[in-house]
Amino acid sequence: MHRIDAMKVIVKVRGDDLLVCNIGDPSRELFSVRDAPNQFYMLGSMGMASSIGLGVSLARSERGVVAIDGDGAVLMNLGTLATIADQRPENYLLVIIDNGVYGSTGGQPTCAARLADLASIARGAGVRAVRVVETEDELESTLASMTFGVLVVKVDTIGMDGPIIDLSSRQIADRFMAECLRPSA
Repeated sequence: MHRIDAMKVIVKVRGDDLLVCNIGDPSRELFSVRDAPNQFYMLGSMGMASSIGLGVSLARSERGVVAIDGDGAVLMNLGTLATIADQRPENYLLVIIDNGVYGSTGGQPTCAARLADLASIARGAGVRAVRVVETEDELESTLASMTFGVLVVKVDTIGMDGPIIDLSSRQIADRFMAECLRPSA
C-alpha cells in the first residue's frame, strides 16, 4: 500500500474526527485527498504531531482525534508514547505511517527499517491498544473499530508529490482551533 492510499482510507473512515498530520509529504498528501478545517497540517516541528494530537484529545475528550505521524517522526519523539500510555485518552488514536524512511528529507532509512519495532516500543511504553496493518482492507476495518491507542500502518517507501499547501500557518491554526471549539455532534 502507498501512503496516499492510507490517507484516503483515513479520510474515508475517520474524516470527521480532528486530524493532526505530520510535517512534509504526509500533510501534502492529506491535503490532496481532502482539505478541511478539522485537519491540522504540520508545517514545522517534525516529531510533534503525536504530542499535539494528544493535547487536543485531552482538551476535547468528547471528540475523536487522530494524529498521523511517520516512523521517523515518532522515533524523534519516543517519549510521546509513554505520555500517551500514561494519559490513556479514550478518544485518541496515533496512526504511525511506517515507510521505513525519512521521506521528506531524501529517503534515508529509519531505524524502523532495520531493527526498531514501533509496535513493540509502544507496548513497552504501556500503550494498551497497539495494532499493525499492511493492507487497505486491514486499515479500513481497524480504523472503524479502534478508537484509541497506536496503529502502525506499513506502507511502501514510495510517496507522491502532493500539492503545496496554499494556506499560511496562521490560517491552518485559526481554522483548526475554530473547528476544535465547535460543539461535537
